[in-house]
Amino acid sequence: MLTLRVTDPARRRYRVAALVGLIAGLFSAVVKFGWEVPFPPRTPARNATNPPQELLQQLGVSPETSHATVGFNGNELPIYSFAVHFGFAVFFALLYCLAAERYPQVKLWQGAAFGLALWFVFHVVAMPAMGTVPAPWDQPLEEHLSEVFGHAIWLWSIEIVRRDLRNRITRQPDPEVPLDEATR
Repeated sequence: MLTLRVTDPARRRYRVAALVGLIAGLFSAVVKFGWEVPFPPRTPARNATNPPQELLQQLGVSPETSHATVGFNGNELPIYSFAVHFGFAVFFALLYCLAAERYPQVKLWQGAAFGLALWFVFHVVAMPAMGTVPAPWDQPLEEHLSEVFGHAIWLWSIEIVRRDLRNRITRQPDPEVPLDEATR
């Protein structure tokens, strides 16, 4: 049976974790966007309606609204797709940072394992089951490669921000690190 190690409650800083999670979530959403520039996860045809837009339509949002854009520097950007993307990143960064205060195992591979788990849950199981994206075997290999590595790097960026800001704000190492062993 797997037993999760739990940190000392006196060392947990949930308010700091929530603040850091918000910051890390916003930062990580930009990191994930940046990853998708050289490694686009979808073909142009499949990106005509991207997964966030499809999900919004499945929830009853009209195609006109789900595809609404905002202009920046002569580029039309899908505003509601971005809102879903940022909302997802912030939600899971908050969850990750709060969980890391209590369960240090969540930080396995500097967060990359958590990112891979989210990729599997959403891109292999949930979204195909809901019909938001095709079944995993009907997706191109390039999509899987982009999403697998993109999710690992996305969560790694959250962990980098989490650890740095948490330790700077609290002036202490993570709760599982004994204070007498901490070094700066």
